[in-house]
Order: sequence, then structure tokens, then C-alpha cells
Amino acid sequence: MILPDALISTITSQLGPVAAATPVGGGDISQAARLQLASGTQVVVKWRSGLLPGLFTAERAGLALLHSAGALRVPAILAQAEATAFCPAFIVLEWLEPGSKSAASAAALGTGLAAQHHVLGAVFGLDHDNFIGANPQPNRQMDNWVDFFREQRLGFQMALAGRNGFLPASRARRLESLLKRLADWLPPQPAASLLHGDLWGGNWLTTASGQPTLIDPAVYYGHREADLAFTELFGGFPAAFYAAYKSAWPLDPGYEERKDLYNLYHLLNHLNLFGEGYGGSVDSILRRYTG
Repeated sequence: MILPDALISTITSQLGPVAAATPVGGGDISQAARLQLASGTQVVVKWRSGLLPGLFTAERAGLALLHSAGALRVPAILAQAEATAFCPAFIVLEWLEPGSKSAASAAALGTGLAAQHHVLGAVFGLDHDNFIGANPQPNRQMDNWVDFFREQRLGFQMALAGRNGFLPASRARRLESLLKRLADWLPPQPAASLLHGDLWGGNWLTTASGQPTLIDPAVYYGHREADLAFTELFGGFPAAFYAAYKSAWPLDPGYEERKDLYNLYHLLNHLNLFGEGYGGSVDSILRRYTG
């Protein structure tokens, strides 16, 4: 089989014998396979050898939090463990037979996301850190959204870019200027909504029954516009999604002026993950806000 023997043994001990395994896309971080258990149940397993301890523990916690919101479907968690000397870190989720995305499923996603965003926290952040892609995502809880976004989001990515060699002097000056002026654009006390945190087009799917489903979260409590802005960054979601969301919870005035600030976080993260190919997009946003 394509899975490491120790992983097959661990899954067998928890879920029963594995009859067959088929590779599936696991993204840039992990390997993944669709498993047919001897019982007839189908599951998906993701595993990773090497560093990034806590990655699947954070994914499990994020999926559990989204499930508890009761707004949108997420895959059920069947097993998960950190790496040992013999077995790589892994997570096993229910297999959801994929269907085709449609206007109806996109609209249901919009309505469901608005309901999820109505699940509110007392502060911004989360009671534990997690990951955004393969990078750490600090979530130290704070009362002020501007301070949180400055320190835990843009400031962290700026420091990471400096360590990675992606922070030339001109970019650093513009980022420093932007961080000082964030309060010019961002509200200090929006509702602290439960966010997916990494909501691009690859992180939602439609099941065979037409139900929208969220995967691969990077959850925290924050301004709902941060989720919505990212849906627009890489090609956008279907028009039905935005219409349904706005019908359920209209956007506040000024969203168009704020959304690039929220997407700057993800572009800086992509810069740190994938390199200077994202530098031009980062610089374009910085020029817009700092002149």
C-alpha cells in the first residue's frame, strides 16, 4: 500500500483493517489517501512526516469548533495522533463523496457562513495557536481588533518575512507605516465572529447531495470581513454566495476600503510560504495605503 506500514497498523488498531488505499490530493503540507476499510466504510487519511508538530491537532480542534457552531457541515473526525518514533502524524476524516459546485450550494454556503459568523467570542483570537498553511498562526487573545490584527497577523508575518529574507528596506518602511495607521481604516470593536480563517476556493466543497462543506480551517474569532475578503482574493466565489451572505447579514459601509488590508495578511503568508512571486502583490497593497 501507499501508506507507511506503521500508519496502516495504527489505523487498523483504531478503525479496523484497511482493504484498499487510493492517493488523493493532500495539498502542499501533507500526503493523503482515500481508504476502504474492511467494514466497507470509506475514510480519508492525511499524514505528514517531519516537522510541524501540532498541525493535525490544530486541524482537529478547528473542525470541532466549526462543527459546534452548527452552521455548516465539516467532515467528522475519526482518529488523529501526533507523530511517534514509529508512526507519522495523521488525521482520519470521514470520506465525503464530492459533487459539483452549483449556484444552490454556493448560496447555501453564503447563508451558512453568515450563521457561523453570528457565533461570537468574548475577545479576538483563540485559546490556542494554530497554523495558516504551513506557517504558525499566533492567536493570543486581545480585546482590541486593531491591536490583534497589527500584532498577531500583519506584525507576525512581517517579522517572519524579515527572517526569510523577503523584507527589503522599502517594503519594511511601508509595512511599518501601515501598522502605525491601521486604526485609520479598521474598527477597534467589530463583532468577534467565529472565522474559518483560510477561506479560499479550495477549502470548501460540495458533497454528492449538494451540501456545502468546509475543510482545512485556521479558525479564530475576528472581524467577519477577514473571511469574506479572502474569498475574493484568488478568483472569487460564485455570485450566489455573496448574494446569500449579504441577504443574511449585510456588509458594513467601508468594506471595499478594508478588504485589501485583510488580504495583505494572506499575501504576506504566501510570500513567506512560496517566495518573492507574491512580493509584487504585497507591494501593490502597501502602496495603496501608504502612498
